[in-house]
Amino acid sequence: MEEGKDQESLQVISRWKRVPAYIWVTLAIILLTLLLHIIGMSDDLVNVALVYLFPILISAVYWGMGPAVYAATLSVVMFDFFFVPPYLSFTVEDLRYLISFGVYLAVAIMTASLAGRLRQQLGRVKSREATTNALYDLSRQITAITDLDNLLDNMTSQISLMLGSPAAIYLPDQQGELKLWTKQGSASEIGTEKSAWGSRSSELAIADWVYKQGQIAGKGSPKLGESAGLYVPLRTENHIHGVLAVHMTTNEPEKQQEQRQLLEACGSLAAGAIARVKLAEEARLAQVTAESERIRTALLDSVSHELRTPLTVIIGSATGLMENDTLFTPEDRLELTGNIRDGALRMNRLVTNLLGMVRLESGMLQLNRKWCDVGDMMSIVLAKVREFSPHREVTVQLPEDPVFFDGDEVLLEQVLVNIVSNAIKYSPDESMVIIRVKNEPSQSCVTFIVDDQGVGIEEPERTRVFDKFYRSPSTQHITGTGLGLAICKGIVEVHGGTIQAEGNPDGGTRIRIELPVGRDGMPFSYTVQGEVGD
Repeated sequence: MEEGKDQESLQVISRWKRVPAYIWVTLAIILLTLLLHIIGMSDDLVNVALVYLFPILISAVYWGMGPAVYAATLSVVMFDFFFVPPYLSFTVEDLRYLISFGVYLAVAIMTASLAGRLRQQLGRVKSREATTNALYDLSRQITAITDLDNLLDNMTSQISLMLGSPAAIYLPDQQGELKLWTKQGSASEIGTEKSAWGSRSSELAIADWVYKQGQIAGKGSPKLGESAGLYVPLRTENHIHGVLAVHMTTNEPEKQQEQRQLLEACGSLAAGAIARVKLAEEARLAQVTAESERIRTALLDSVSHELRTPLTVIIGSATGLMENDTLFTPEDRLELTGNIRDGALRMNRLVTNLLGMVRLESGMLQLNRKWCDVGDMMSIVLAKVREFSPHREVTVQLPEDPVFFDGDEVLLEQVLVNIVSNAIKYSPDESMVIIRVKNEPSQSCVTFIVDDQGVGIEEPERTRVFDKFYRSPSTQHITGTGLGLAICKGIVEVHGGTIQAEGNPDGGTRIRIELPVGRDGMPFSYTVQGEVGD
């Protein structure tokens, strides 16, 4: 009911807006009549009649058919009253003037009609141009959007702006039930009845019918034409993604048809954009799934291989001791128990790395910061790697003054053990591993340097060696999981530092670790040189 009153008010306002046009036409013809008398054209009836065509054409071009017909009628009246004898009278001496008046009026109306049509066509062309530009802008904007929520918000906002009416998009939820996803309206509609449009059960019911039937419905369409909104399914090929709806404010069939065509075009763009975003999301999920499967396979392969070797050694040595104890000499027993210990240590190291990676990936790694003595740390590191270096010469060079820094001693010891053991593992027998510790007050850092004489790391691989499960092709003949350096990188980054691999000037590999400022402003830094490994 209120909507009908609003339409009537708009029509009254539209009629009143046209009143100045008639006033201007009247004033123009009166002034033209005075001007013709002043310049003395009263006796030249043909030219006077032609001059009176100007206000008719101008009225048709700028104000439309109504003012043009009014101008033609008033021109005939003024022409008869002031220029056709007897003057100042509507009677005519020669009845042939009546025919002339009729022909003139008909020509004037036809000319006005043609000018009015040209004006209407120009308006349609401008409207179509504006629509095309709006669709192009909309298409360009939504092409760069990859998030579904942002995409739908942008779509409804642009459509509402183009049509000057509230717009809404309905999408199905995870259960397949259609829900109002997003809605946009103009600022002038806030707090009015139109602001609630789109969220009521009646609109949702129509949108649900359109979604299930795949047909356009609402105002200006054959289906549910009494509705205040127009509902368009968002269709791509044989799939319907949702429903686009707009509150229609016009009752003119021509404008309704134009808005329907525009809404269908917007619906096609929206459906294509939604399909693109969903496909991109599915592709991303597929990629993540494939990557997870690859990591899982690599983990199972690496772990199974790494566990099988020490387990075989442990089982074989233990079985030999149990079943043939009397056959072994004390030296044989010592060798077998040493094999059992080495296998257990290797398994323990593997399990430690796996647990460390899980803690890093899950974000559960917590730092237990305290003051760390570099000398004590190096003693612990050497004790842990001693069993891996029976045929290596490991040398440690410490500064004269004790060096302290703030960090998690246990985790940083694990970092150093992994890197130093890699330097031992991937260097040849009888080679040297040199660990240097430098305190550089000028640079406010502490530096650890471990030099080896291994095969080194090629420059293109110096960043990839810190990836999970990555192992250099030159080290494939040596067992490993490719987790050690990845864990080192994670621990260093948790401390806020960086780690990088470099080439050793004397041959081999150098891995540099730099950590940020420690407690009370004391900065600390490590530089460790070693080979790629677990």
